[in-house]
Amino acid sequence: MRSKVILIALASSLAACNTPDLADKGVAAVNVPVVTSADYVFDAAAPDGALAPGEADRLNGWFQSLGIGYGDAIYVDGGYADAARGQVAAIAGQYGMMVSAGAPVTIGVVQPGTVRVVVSRRRAEVPHCPNWSLPAQPNYDNRNMSNYGCGVNTNIAAMVANPEDLIHGREGAGTGDVRAAAKAVQFYRSQAPSGTKGLSDISTKKDN
Repeated sequence: MRSKVILIALASSLAACNTPDLADKGVAAVNVPVVTSADYVFDAAAPDGALAPGEADRLNGWFQSLGIGYGDAIYVDGGYADAARGQVAAIAGQYGMMVSAGAPVTIGVVQPGTVRVVVSRRRAEVPHCPNWSLPAQPNYDNRNMSNYGCGVNTNIAAMVANPEDLIHGREGAGTGDVRAAAKAVQFYRSQAPSGTKGLSDISTKKDN
């Protein structure tokens, strides 16, 4: 009897050693937001640093086609970038956007007499969700469901205004607004408890 118990124990130990270390056996979700980045370029004629006639309208139409908004970053590149930045910023300001300093590296050389406007766009999404690739049962390895994390993380990816915030946090300001910090507390204290007005008289009968 003792020898059988020893054999069973050895077999269990060997089975445990052969179990792979799966990523979805912990409490952390495998389905997490992924931030992608894409750069869109627009070359505009700008002799002597001023946009040529009609180029401002073309640039405005390009911004409209891209649907630029919060989370996008706009740059101006080229030899006349400093001179043309003001005109580009005026057009971008119509969309509530600002022109950032510097410019990312893009394919191709900016031709003389032109400027390159770059829109860097980041998007957050959770790949392969919803994910029902694995059956819920049987589950001998105590793994999470394949869809675990898809609901919460997909909502986070959809709601975040600037996907870059998922990569790194923002640096806090050296000073704080005391009024903004106390606004929520003041609102909470000034409101009367909901129970002070009694229960609402609700009828399920249809009024004639």
